[in-house]
Amino acid sequence: MDGEIVAVGVPGDREVDLGKLEEHFAPAAVEMVTEADFAGRPDLVRGYVGPQGLGDKVKYVADPRVAPGTAWITGANKEHTHARNVVAGRDFEVDEYVDVVVVRDGDPCPKCGTGLKLDRAIEIGHIFQLGRKYADALKLDVLGQNGKPVRVTMGSYGVGVSRAVAALAEQHADEHGLVWPREVAPADVHVVAAGKAVQTELALDVAERLRAAGLRVLVDDRAGVSPGVKFTDAELIGVPQILVAGRRSAEGVLELKDRKTGEREELSVEDAIARLSA
Repeated sequence: MDGEIVAVGVPGDREVDLGKLEEHFAPAAVEMVTEADFAGRPDLVRGYVGPQGLGDKVKYVADPRVAPGTAWITGANKEHTHARNVVAGRDFEVDEYVDVVVVRDGDPCPKCGTGLKLDRAIEIGHIFQLGRKYADALKLDVLGQNGKPVRVTMGSYGVGVSRAVAALAEQHADEHGLVWPREVAPADVHVVAAGKAVQTELALDVAERLRAAGLRVLVDDRAGVSPGVKFTDAELIGVPQILVAGRRSAEGVLELKDRKTGEREELSVEDAIARLSA
């Protein structure tokens, strides 16, 4: 191992959050100690390392729960041996206290102390306050208001577009497929030609007129595909409005379906275009 070994102390019923640990030690990389690393350190007994035996050989950071005066069961730095009543501040010292445990339901809020309630979520954006750590390393300065160099304070701001789509798909879907919100849908109208020549001709004509009116239009005029498959695919894709050129196409009548509510109505071509363009 080229880097420094750091021991992390947490209560036995908690797990280390590697993300928090990496953030704390950034820009240095964090890796788990391997069997080969232990082989090169006979003073560290794998599986039985205790903080009372580390001394100055290994830096020891710990969760704030490992507070001075608290007693613990730890490794005894001997194979197959543990020690009881190992007291923080008496038998070992913590070099640095760091919040490094995985948060659990009921843990106190760091700001108000109220017990936290955890729920599942998708991270679609993040902000990292980088401060001047990297700016100092790079000597990154700009001219300030008085014309003198000022050190830059850095931040990182990101939005995950693919994660946003995943969040939308999770929250806006039913048993048939996606139900895109109108504001972010990939198209405004999904025009489906049931299959016959007159239906396809009408579908293409209406689609062109809708595009001319400024709408984003998806057209399904696939030949050799049954109407049932096309209707299923339209619901799966989930464009807000589905316009079908079907059995009454010869009369100039279309069926308009609201993907979200499932409501259907038959409209003339002119009425359908006016309704969708409104």
